[in-house]
Amino acid sequence: MVQVAEPALGGVAGLQVLHLNVSEVPAHGLLLAFDPAEGPALISSMEEVRAGKIRIPGEVFQSLSGRTARVVVTVLNVQQLAMFQEDNQMAQILDDTVLGIVVGDRNISGLQDPVQLTFAHQLLPHNVTPLCVFWDPSKGHAGGWSSSGCVTQPGDKETVCSCNHLTFFTLLLKPALDRSMAQTLVIVATIGCGVAVAFSIFTITFYIFLRCSYKQFRSEDTLRINLGLHVNLVSSLLLLNLAFLLSSGVSSRASPGLCGTLGGLTHYCLLCCFTWTALEGSHLYLLFVKVLGTYIRHYLVKLGLIGWGFPALVVVVAGATGSYGEHSIRTTDNQTIAHLCWIKPDHVVVHYITNCGYFGLIFLFNTAIFGVVIWKNCHLWSTGVMQGHCKAWKVVLAAAGLFCLLGATWALAFLSYGSSSMPVLYLAAILNSLQGVFIFIWLVILYYPRAEETTGSLSHITRNDRTMAVSQG
Repeated sequence: MVQVAEPALGGVAGLQVLHLNVSEVPAHGLLLAFDPAEGPALISSMEEVRAGKIRIPGEVFQSLSGRTARVVVTVLNVQQLAMFQEDNQMAQILDDTVLGIVVGDRNISGLQDPVQLTFAHQLLPHNVTPLCVFWDPSKGHAGGWSSSGCVTQPGDKETVCSCNHLTFFTLLLKPALDRSMAQTLVIVATIGCGVAVAFSIFTITFYIFLRCSYKQFRSEDTLRINLGLHVNLVSSLLLLNLAFLLSSGVSSRASPGLCGTLGGLTHYCLLCCFTWTALEGSHLYLLFVKVLGTYIRHYLVKLGLIGWGFPALVVVVAGATGSYGEHSIRTTDNQTIAHLCWIKPDHVVVHYITNCGYFGLIFLFNTAIFGVVIWKNCHLWSTGVMQGHCKAWKVVLAAAGLFCLLGATWALAFLSYGSSSMPVLYLAAILNSLQGVFIFIWLVILYYPRAEETTGSLSHITRNDRTMAVSQG
């Protein structure tokens, strides 16, 4: 047996080339140790190794023609090489290490006695599960990780991967939900949706009551537009929660076509919520920043075309690519605990662009608007404009209402990573389900029962601000 070591390359922790006499390979196969910092090394079966281990079965060499075999084992640092990067990869590669194993000049697969790779690691967090994978060049646009043909045997300090072929391998650390916590989260979300549906209906009923009972809610533009915006946002929340309940209730027994339709409907309602929060922010910008010249003909109608029309365009485009279908929520032991009709897992890029990216832009815009509105309120209060007309508690309440109207509670749902932020996920589920409750209470306190004093809230501040602007001009 002749061993030839080749020098390490940039980004390559180690590369070992072995030229072997096939007849001299032990029956149990070839044993090597590997370390992310030092690379591979040949060992005997009697050695105790704390680093990772590789066992290439003797079956591999028996299938080769000829008396000699060339074995190439590489240990790659993918972070330095910028290789093996899957699109939108959520899982972490253990120690950023990928192992490459090549024997001879042909592809080897379908092994009865699998190749075994033992990855050494520290005690993994409870909400992280290891998964043995290999790089599949045919997956996705530029390749991706696949677990086909590999069996994962997790342990406290090491994980054994048994695969029936030779290629590039690694151990992915995937964040996953614990079964009991995931079931609790699903129950909280379902109950929250029911609460949100009830209070959304209450809010719409309250709006109809105001329109029918008080003339100023029909004649005064500021009140009519403000309430019109709010009721459109609440309507989108109502439709979203109904779509979620319907999707989660029938997804497990729905046909692929029906589930795709429900997934598109749920996505549409979510985008409508985001769009109407953006329109709330834009309206506040016109009221508090661009005070003069803000009259727009058929203002609410045009906002409605944007709020309900733009999300429809996005969903039609996404649906044309087959993005909607069954989406499963799985636990750490890979068991399914819930089915949803939503964006398919293999179209996750649609989720990141249309949900995370879109909401991120809206959140930044609305945060800036919220800061300007609070600054304006403080300025008007300090200059005496609001004294005698607007109580301090109404200013605080108005700020809290704006916080909900501008969608700040949604930000919590996007601040979590997998199950590493379970408290954040619980808080997001609770606050989002209570968003309809907050808006209902906010509207009732500000607009009822003394309707003649409703102009002492945002609309009154706006008129005073216009007066100040005209006098300064």
